[in-house]
Amino acid sequence: MLRKSTNSGRRSAVITGVLLIAGLVTGIFSVVPVIDGADYLVKASTNENQVLIGAFFQLLMVVSYVGIPILMYPILSKHNKGLALGSVAFGIIAGMFIIIGVIILLLLLTLSHEFVKVGNLDVSYFQTLGGLLREGRDLVNHVATTLAFVLAMFLFNCIFYQTKLVPRWLSVWGLIGSTLSILASLLFMIRFIGLDATYMMLNIPIAFQQLVLAIWLIIKGFNPTVQDSVSN
Repeated sequence: MLRKSTNSGRRSAVITGVLLIAGLVTGIFSVVPVIDGADYLVKASTNENQVLIGAFFQLLMVVSYVGIPILMYPILSKHNKGLALGSVAFGIIAGMFIIIGVIILLLLLTLSHEFVKVGNLDVSYFQTLGGLLREGRDLVNHVATTLAFVLAMFLFNCIFYQTKLVPRWLSVWGLIGSTLSILASLLFMIRFIGLDATYMMLNIPIAFQQLVLAIWLIIKGFNPTVQDSVSN
């Protein structure tokens, strides 16, 4: 029974590590530069494949953002059920916001097609609607989604710190990185910063921590001593 529990934990650790890396990779490929450009109303329709590919990879992020906390729940709930349940809730919320972000992106593509059809007629109408959609997409992607998933990661790292399932230096790094990322989203929300170098710098620590955590889980897994003590 003990061997079965340890093997199950090892398997969960590897899959979690793979999902963490998948989340980072899909996040990179979900970026759609043409939507962020000045001439997005024209260029989005002429670069439709770029938009659709970005939407596809953004949708794939749901698998990681929702899958990681659900996969981790059976292990983490043995140590702190409340925090583990909270991480699942925030992961699901993040997944829902990702889907909303994809819908807004596809609406921007549709708006671009309509804009090209009508030419210079009602330009202000399209610019106003497009601006609102882009603003909404930024808030959904960089505030709502980020806050929800980073809060899930924060709760993970709280449990990791308490239990030493992974080295404490790694969980402390995650707690600090999560806090900085939350700060970045809040500062962006109140328009104190934009999607600029400051925003990126505040998010870099948690991104690298997730990568290192993923590699650690794939290679080392969870601390077997902690797992065995809980199983006993």
